Amino acid sequence: MRIVYMGTPDFAVPALDALARAGHEIVAVYSQPPRPAGRGKVLRPSPVHQRAEAMGIAVRTPLTLRDAEVQAAFAALHADVAVVAAYGLILPGAILQAPRLGCLNIHASLLPRWRGAAPIQRAILAGDNLTGVTIMDMEAGLDTGPMRAKHVTPIEDKTAGALTQELAQAGAKLMVEVLDDLALHPPMAQPEDGVTYAAKIEKAEARIDFSRDAHQIERQVRAFNPFPGAFFEYRGERFRVLAAHVEEHQGPAGELLDHSLLIGCGHGAIRPTLIQRAGKGAMSAGELLRGYDMPAGSRVDDGAA
Repeated sequence: MRIVYMGTPDFAVPALDALARAGHEIVAVYSQPPRPAGRGKVLRPSPVHQRAEAMGIAVRTPLTLRDAEVQAAFAALHADVAVVAAYGLILPGAILQAPRLGCLNIHASLLPRWRGAAPIQRAILAGDNLTGVTIMDMEAGLDTGPMRAKHVTPIEDKTAGALTQELAQAGAKLMVEVLDDLALHPPMAQPEDGVTYAAKIEKAEARIDFSRDAHQIERQVRAFNPFPGAFFEYRGERFRVLAAHVEEHQGPAGELLDHSLLIGCGHGAIRPTLIQRAGKGAMSAGELLRGYDMPAGSRVDDGAA
């Protein structure tokens, strides 16, 4: 098939690779424009942009798809289908209708649960046991289109980073299977029951409130690894918690309950096991405490109002 591929982050790279390996003709790739990155704030192309250029595929990075000239250029590609994975721009009607077979999306949840921008993080935060990917036909609504296929995976103790990699590979494989035989994967309307929305992650959500249940905090740690990183402050310094486990101790919320970084929560306690000081690399709690004193009885700033 003649495919226009539309994606931006690392999550969208495996599907681009898989479609090319399957023998489809990728006539163009659309991605978000390069953004300033690094200490020098040099413009850096997105992961999909970089991969497409390495494959010799033309890349387009419009700021909007609502411009008539952009829409005409898209239609002129005469694509059979557009494949979309975490692209980051709303597709107006003229774009959705241009490909002969419409636009298919790889969405990282089991629709209709977790429509929206951050389905992986929201599923972890909510304590869901299962998640997955859904291949769906795109329409004007937010992730409301009919579904063609699903892949289910357990969440277990996975971080958002690990789950993103897993679902990216699963979504790539599933998209190839759907395109191999669309007749075997007819569109099915999403059920009206069970709809939830995965709002965009705000950086303020990453601050740990130790008045909450320890299990909620442990999920917060996994949901925000690698970004934006759950954190607390101690003596005016920020500490990102990259991994932690729950213990059934009880003590004042936000208080260090021993000399090995066990922190009291509203219910239970949390022990960070992988931590990162500002400007430094990740280290185990033991490595941190060999060079930094955090005695029992002292308190972390839990951000309570």
